Amino acid sequence: MIVGTAGHIDHGKTALVRALTGVDADRLAEEKARGITIELGFAYADLGGGSVTGFVDVPGHERFVHTMLAGAGGIDVALLVVAANDGVMPQTREHLAILDLLGVHRGIVALTKADLADADRRAQVAAQIAATLAGTGLADAPVIPVSALTGEGIADLRDALALAEAQTARRAADAAFRLAVDRSFTLKGTGTVVTGTVLSGRVAVGDTVTLSPRGLTARVRAIHAQNQPAAQGVAGQRCALNLAGDGVTRDGVHRGDVVLAPALHAPTDRIDARLRVLASEPRPIGVWFPARLHIGAAEVGARVVPLAEPLQPGQAGPVQLVLDAPVAAAVGDRFILRDVSARRTIGGGACLDLRAPARRRRTPERLAALDAAALPDPARALAAMLAVPPLVVDLTAFARDRALSPDQSAALAGAVTVIDAGATRLALSHATARGLAAAVEGTLADFHAANAEMQGMGRERLRLAVTPRLPREGFAAWLSARVDAGAVVVEGAFLRLPGHTARMTPEDEALLARILPELGGAARFRPPRVRDMATGWAVPEGDVRRVLRMAARQGRVDQIRPDHFFLRTTTAEMVRIIAEVQAAAPDGWVTAAAFRDRVQNGRKVAIEIMDFFDRQGVTLRRGDLRRINPHRADLFA
Repeated sequence: MIVGTAGHIDHGKTALVRALTGVDADRLAEEKARGITIELGFAYADLGGGSVTGFVDVPGHERFVHTMLAGAGGIDVALLVVAANDGVMPQTREHLAILDLLGVHRGIVALTKADLADADRRAQVAAQIAATLAGTGLADAPVIPVSALTGEGIADLRDALALAEAQTARRAADAAFRLAVDRSFTLKGTGTVVTGTVLSGRVAVGDTVTLSPRGLTARVRAIHAQNQPAAQGVAGQRCALNLAGDGVTRDGVHRGDVVLAPALHAPTDRIDARLRVLASEPRPIGVWFPARLHIGAAEVGARVVPLAEPLQPGQAGPVQLVLDAPVAAAVGDRFILRDVSARRTIGGGACLDLRAPARRRRTPERLAALDAAALPDPARALAAMLAVPPLVVDLTAFARDRALSPDQSAALAGAVTVIDAGATRLALSHATARGLAAAVEGTLADFHAANAEMQGMGRERLRLAVTPRLPREGFAAWLSARVDAGAVVVEGAFLRLPGHTARMTPEDEALLARILPELGGAARFRPPRVRDMATGWAVPEGDVRRVLRMAARQGRVDQIRPDHFFLRTTTAEMVRIIAEVQAAAPDGWVTAAAFRDRVQNGRKVAIEIMDFFDRQGVTLRRGDLRRINPHRADLFA
């Protein structure tokens, strides 16, 4: 169990930790000289239950609330300290608000310096504490009078903490590993050591980990868990990790970094979240409201964009957080927002989506997806997200952003339809998958009925015509499976149903059979124009043009200019010729003259061909020069 202190400056937090553990958590010379806590302090003790409890002692001064926040994440039980002689003070209230926003709802109130108060004063302060805690997650916290000077109540407080430890549920040790770094230092003969609370999963000596957001790779050389040497550290423990790796130095690792399993490294600078604004905030939270974001042990500048109306003091709602720098986070992580001058706490909440869109972020569909993502159980959240648009979820990102282990991911995948698209796995509900198959077959059937002469429908046109609209790579992978199953047939650039064949009238087929030889052979790079063939054969020019356009839709020819058609094989050959000319050119660029000389046609026709490739994206143009676009080089293959 991890216990975190909270409370106003000089209310005896450090003295109380020393009385409970025998350890002085103030380790800096300045702290001892001034008699106040400036940095996070740590102590450990067996409270009588046979296990080691960790204590995080935080500063109480308002100037060091950011340090308090770095230590407040990951605690199991709050030890709220209120001095009997002072009572509830400003930082008592702010620390309590922060604990409530962070979701810390288990705690004990220590009424310190009890030796300085008589029974009436103790009762008065106890009533004040009860009124302050009302309406928060700590409303039912017991109040125990204690004195670090006389020892009064220390045994009772230790017993209460031991009971809380016995009731503390284990954290998600079966999830993927994450540790929030709150301190890094170098030990002579040991190297770089980082400390923090293990948020999820487990880590063992010899494991390879990543320090995010920088992306440094490190190896775990040794572990101290709860201040004891250990072979592994697990969720809920405070751990010190001795790390080795390039760039892994005291100055290369910072408070706010997260040590995590390599598969989880995916920093973000745009987060959709649910924010609760404190009632004490003086004005509404509007668009691009500036703030300081505290998440884990990290602190970064942020702009707040409400996803509905401006959030009034005391209200809660969805927002987008646009960060000044990327952070390592997970869905469900709690955060705190403070004002840019670090004088007050604005509110806090939880992360819902780490891959938030910059556009269309306020649509009803997007808000419904965020409501679904807010469900705490991953299986329920995934099912809810698959029931609302866009009806498809990147399962790889879903598992990574929730720090799920491979076993947990596999369990989720077993309940949905999964499309493997290389590095990405897409999830659809079984009902949506059946609907997609039906939609594709129905769309193709309608297209064939309206365009009997065409070979089939283009892949991209079909993708955009059906719901859900899968990403290109995902649609290609799904379509490949449908082709393997015999439900769809691929012919060149077109897709068709198995029973469909493109149909021209016998007269049109006869005319096309007369045309195609004219477009091939030695004159394939300078074929006759439509008007020339029509005039020479005494055939209406409109019929020749119509048949050629039908053949173009079937992928047999390409219309370079309104009056100029080339065989598809010739088009592909000309792409290869441009690539060869480019490879031979000293500067890697192709001129129209060089291309003209290879295909031996006129400059005007050569330029028309090059313009056609420009329009198709096959070539990239710079003035009068071209080069092959490697992403579209196989368009006519």
